Amino acid sequence: MQSRERGAHTPIPGSERKAVPGAKHVGPADLGERISVTMYLRRCSSEKLAQAVEELSKVPLAKRRHMSHEEFAVAHAVDADDLKIVEDFAKEHGLTVDHVNAAAATVGLSGSVTSFHEAFGVELALYEHPDFKYRGRTGAIHLPAQLSDIVVAVLGLDNRPQTKPHFRIHQGEAVDMRALAAEMSYTPVQVAQLYNFPENITCDDQCIGIIELGGGYSLDALEEYFSSLGVATPTISSVSVDGATNQPTGDSNGPDGEVDLDIEVAAAVAPGAKIVVYFAPNTDAGFLDAITTAIHDTTNKPSVLSISWGGAESSWTTQAMQAMNSAFQDAAALGVTVCCASGDDGSADSVDDGEVHVDFPASSPYVLACGGTRLTGSNGTIESEVVWNDGANGGASGGGVSDVFALPSWQANANVPPSANPGGHVGRGVPDVAGDADPATGYQVLVDGQQLAIGGTSAVAPLWAGLIAIANYTLGHPVGFLNPILYGLPSDAGAFHDITSGNNDVNGSTEAYQARPGWDACTGLGSPNGAKLVSALGSAGSTT
Repeated sequence: MQSRERGAHTPIPGSERKAVPGAKHVGPADLGERISVTMYLRRCSSEKLAQAVEELSKVPLAKRRHMSHEEFAVAHAVDADDLKIVEDFAKEHGLTVDHVNAAAATVGLSGSVTSFHEAFGVELALYEHPDFKYRGRTGAIHLPAQLSDIVVAVLGLDNRPQTKPHFRIHQGEAVDMRALAAEMSYTPVQVAQLYNFPENITCDDQCIGIIELGGGYSLDALEEYFSSLGVATPTISSVSVDGATNQPTGDSNGPDGEVDLDIEVAAAVAPGAKIVVYFAPNTDAGFLDAITTAIHDTTNKPSVLSISWGGAESSWTTQAMQAMNSAFQDAAALGVTVCCASGDDGSADSVDDGEVHVDFPASSPYVLACGGTRLTGSNGTIESEVVWNDGANGGASGGGVSDVFALPSWQANANVPPSANPGGHVGRGVPDVAGDADPATGYQVLVDGQQLAIGGTSAVAPLWAGLIAIANYTLGHPVGFLNPILYGLPSDAGAFHDITSGNNDVNGSTEAYQARPGWDACTGLGSPNGAKLVSALGSAGSTT
C-alpha cells in the first residue's frame, strides 16, 4: 500500500475502516471519555519465528519439541528499545501504559478520546445501527515516524461488535430431552461414540482453553448437566480479559448459548480435562487480547483452544487479521492447537453482495478450521453424513477460499479450487475438518436452565478440541500445529469419514462449492474417526 502523509504521521497499512453498513453517524465521540486500545508490535525475530514454525511442521509428531513459554519469551519477546519508544510516545500524548506482554507483542494503552485523536490522527464518532451503538472511525490510523516501523496494529479505537457466535438452536425454543432424542439429536457423548472417540480415557493432564466474547455460565447448572450425562464435572475456571467477566445474561438465545455449548461439548467428550474460559469484549482488541492471553498463559497452559466466534474476512481490517494470525503462529511454536468454527452461513458467510466469503479467524493458516455436517446414526454407528445445509434461513457449513491468506504448502496437493468469485483467486482453503453441526441432528445441552438442541460449527470446534486433548493425553505430548500432519495422512489410515454429498451454497443457485471425494470447501478432509485418527497421529511421519 502506498503511504500518504498526514502532517508528521503515516497511515498504518491495512488499518482503514468504513462505517458498519446500515449504521448512522449521530455525532462526535465524547472527547473526555477514557478508552483503552491494544497495540500489536513488530518482533525483530519475526522471520526467524516463521521459519522455526515451518521447520517444526515437517518434524514427525513424536520427535517434535515445542518451545516452552520461557524459551519463547527469551527468543521472541518484543525488543526492549521498541517498548521504550512506545512508552515515551504514550507519555508524550498523555496516555497510560496499562499492561505490556512482551512475549505476546502487545501493549495496552488508555487515555481520553482527545488524547487518542492527537496520538493517532483519527476522529472518533458515535454511530447507531438498528442492532447496536458503537464508537467508530473511518479511514486509516496514523503513526508518527518513530513508531511507523514498530507498530503493526492499533485495535480498539473502534469498538463495534467484531464477531458473532456460530451456533444455531433447533426450532429456537426449549423442548423436552425425550423429544430431542426422538428428533435425532444427541448428547455430546453419543456424538463422540458415533465418531469412534477413544473411550475410558481421563484427560486429567490436559487443559482446554475456550474463547468467549460475551455471556457466561453457572457452575451449578453445569454440574447438573454433567451429572445427567454420567460424566464427572470438570474443573472450570474463567480468566477476565480487558474487564470482561463471566456474566450470564439469562437469555439462552444469546451468548450464554455459545458459552454453555462450548464447555459442555468439550468437557463431555474429553472427560477429566480442565476447562479455562477466557472472557473478553466483542471487539477486535478484545478478541486479540483473549487469544494472546490464552496462548501465553503460563499458569493454565492450555494445550488446545476452541474458538466459536468469527466474521467474514471482509468485515475485518487487514491489520487486525495480521495481528491475530501472528498470535496463532505463536501458538504453533508453543504446541497449542487452535480449533475455529468455519461459520454457519455457507459460502456467503452472511455477506449480501452476491459473492462468496470465508470466515476469520478460521481462514488463518495456523488454525484448524472446523466445518459442519448433518449426522444420522444409531447404536453408535453412522448411517449417513452429508454437508450441513438448511438454506439461507437455516444455516450451512462455512467454507471456501480465503481472499487474504495464500495457499499453504500443506494444502498444495489437496486440490483446493480457485475462488468462485470473479478472478478465481487462489488461496487458503477452508475448512480443514468437519463434524456434526446441523441443529436438527445437534447436541443436547443445558443453557440457562433450558434443555436445547444446538448445532452450528460452534459445536464442531469444541468437539475437535476435545478430540485433540484426547490425542495429547494418549500420545504423551501435544500435537500442536496439526494441519500439515492431517493433510499428509495416508487415505488408508481411515482417520476421516469422507463427506461426498451436498454443497454449502445458501442462495439455491450457484452451488459455489460442492462436496467431493477428498478435501472439499464444505467439510474439508471430513469428520473424524477418532480412534483411528489418534493411532495415525502416533505413527505420523515427516510431512512437507
